[in-house]
Amino acid sequence: MKITVCRKEHFNAAHRLFNPGWTAEKNELVFGKCNNPNYHGHNYELIVKLTGEPDPETGYVYDLKKLSDLIKKDVLDKLDHKNLNLDVKEFENLNPTAENIAVIIYKLLREKIENTLDIKIILYETERNFVEYPA
Repeated sequence: MKITVCRKEHFNAAHRLFNPGWTAEKNELVFGKCNNPNYHGHNYELIVKLTGEPDPETGYVYDLKKLSDLIKKDVLDKLDHKNLNLDVKEFENLNPTAENIAVIIYKLLREKIENTLDIKIILYETERNFVEYPA
């Protein structure tokens, strides 16, 4: 019997979508307002879903307090109130799109959570735009 447990968190961050190999005109055409050289910010909503078998002794798939602490330490402390392009090493050479942010969050958590559990990241960049990883 597999069950999914979820933890929802929030963080705020600034970014600029930009491909350094492109002209300013092409960056503007592809990324529009998100290409603002002075950056722009989002109030991200993050949902981390863990799926697995409940432990027969605790009944937990995963201790949600432990998950909360892990997300705070390994994700929120790294991303919250940061300029993703300038302050976060994972984005030094990676465009900080919602897709790439979700993949980075997945990688940060995957190395800390046992492989018997499936992880899914859902990241809302706006109320209407969100990504899921893995698909």
